[in-house]
Amino acid sequence: MFFNFGEDIGIDLGTASVLVYVKNKGIVVFEPSVVAMDKNTDQVIAVGEEARRMLGRTPGNIVAIRPMKEGVIADYDVTERMLRYFIGKALSGRFFFKPRVMVGIPSGVTSVEERAVKQAAISAGAKEAFLIEEPLAAALGADLEIHGPSGSMIIDIGGGTTDIAVLSLGGMVTSKSIRVGGDKFDEAIIRYMRRYYNLMIGERTAEEIKISIGSAFPQEKISTITEIRGRDLVSGLPKNITVTAKEAYEAIREPLESMLAAVKEVLEQTPPELSADIMDKGIVLTGGGALMHGIDKYFSQETHLPVHIADNPVQCVALGTAKALLHLDTLENARSFRRPINRK
Repeated sequence: MFFNFGEDIGIDLGTASVLVYVKNKGIVVFEPSVVAMDKNTDQVIAVGEEARRMLGRTPGNIVAIRPMKEGVIADYDVTERMLRYFIGKALSGRFFFKPRVMVGIPSGVTSVEERAVKQAAISAGAKEAFLIEEPLAAALGADLEIHGPSGSMIIDIGGGTTDIAVLSLGGMVTSKSIRVGGDKFDEAIIRYMRRYYNLMIGERTAEEIKISIGSAFPQEKISTITEIRGRDLVSGLPKNITVTAKEAYEAIREPLESMLAAVKEVLEQTPPELSADIMDKGIVLTGGGALMHGIDKYFSQETHLPVHIADNPVQCVALGTAKALLHLDTLENARSFRRPINRK
């Protein structure tokens, strides 16, 4: 009675966050994809939120690592340790039978990157590891009707990638994945502050600016934020400035335009019959980037299509990975999930 007998687990292994869904329990883990390690002993000091608080604040012997970069594994060993920790936490550290694990991945990953994710999941304790493209998982998690002959379009904006896809009959008809996401917004804000204010700010400060006043449609958001602290690059001293929503928009405009170009490319490749469906149903936004103020209005204005934000957009991929495990036969027939690797 104290063991979990082969529970199914869905994992959104994101660049910024990891979400873990356990069958019959829901989302049980939602933490940043950060691991703090001691460089001298190679031991893990902290994982998740506790490790994120250490970013930019650690002494010389401790380094806070983000093992996922642009949607794929940048540090295999650290990713395996992070996955093992989160799987153990999701199952309360007590499991006798190995779980089946479904992991969401960007639609544009290479076979090498794909195998690295599978093997990391197996090494972290999975009995079987399945992969599913994130836009398909996001569509399942957003409760879109994708198994019929009607077309649906989804834009999943994560921390490291943006995945755009048109889906029909249980699979992706056309898709594109670009390595532009929430992290690129943060980097753009850091560059803007350095260029126009000679101010060096950290990743956490840039993320706070993005969340509080970041806007893809600044006409409706004129609030300002004060007490942005950083280091003056001229004097080397601490400095405070005030930033407006319009400036935040100017900072992130380049990555926004990259996303828009990818969306238009997918629309251009969509068969006319499915284009008519999308005109009726509109585009659905998922992922953490969908929470940015005005981003739905931005895409709607530029594409002349209705754009909707899914309920719980951050959780859609994780929920979709769990649903995918319940529909393996359907997805397999549509060739929309990747083959599993079994533990030997």
